Amino acid sequence: MERQFFDLMIFFEGYVRNYRRLNLNQQHNRSMFTRREIDYFANLGEMLGFHVFVEDSKPDKSKGRSRPMDLAWWQWDERINKEHYVGLVLHLERENLWNKDVETIEKLFSKTDEEYIPHNVIGIQNIESASRVEHLNR
Repeated sequence: MERQFFDLMIFFEGYVRNYRRLNLNQQHNRSMFTRREIDYFANLGEMLGFHVFVEDSKPDKSKGRSRPMDLAWWQWDERINKEHYVGLVLHLERENLWNKDVETIEKLFSKTDEEYIPHNVIGIQNIESASRVEHLNR
């Protein structure tokens, strides 16, 4: 488990260090931020050898239906299973709207089938205040 956390921190640190290369500024609308950030992680996942899907989905047991994932990295290893992916490596959610912050966290940590439990999750979202961050961390 510690190894997986370490890998996620490397992904996030690379994202922060390379953010300026996304060439975003205040003149871009929110959808452009979302698109470029998701594209960054899609490209990274492909370079690392994962199967990458934008707008994938996973079952949510508490909602009784499938829910979309903004981005998913799946690992394929034919030596382990010739028919199915061996694991969901990353589930990423990107949200611009402040009032959807709790929903975003719920999507990342939803109760789901075992094969859909991600090894890593990343949530990128706008937060309205520092006190809201404390609330969301709880």
